Amino acid sequence: MDQPTIEQLVERTREGAVEVIKLLKTAGAYYTPSAVAAQMVESILNDDRKILPCSAYLEGEYGMSGLFATVPAKLGTGGIQRIYQIALTEDEQAKMERAADEERELLSLLK
Repeated sequence: MDQPTIEQLVERTREGAVEVIKLLKTAGAYYTPSAVAAQMVESILNDDRKILPCSAYLEGEYGMSGLFATVPAKLGTGGIQRIYQIALTEDEQAKMERAADEERELLSLLK
C-alpha cells in the first residue's frame, strides 16, 4: 500500500472507537472491545481461522521474546494457530521496541 493509504487506515483505526461512540450515543465504549472479543471467541469455537489483531506471547517474532504484543494472528481451534510477522518500517519497529521496553519495565516492577 502507498503511504497515504496506510496513514488513512491508521487514523481510521485510531478514531474508530470515537466514531462508534458517536453513532451509538450510549454504551459505545463497550461495543468495540466486546465485538472484537466475540469475533475472537467465534473464530476459536468455529475454527474459522480468522486473522485478527491479538495479544500474543512472542517467541522471536518481530525480534522479541518473552512478552505479549498485539500482532496479527490466525485464530482457530486451540487459540492462536499462527502469528503473522508483517514488514515494519524502521519507525514502526522502533515504536514496537519502545512499547516492549515499557512492558518489560512494568513487568520488572511486579516481580
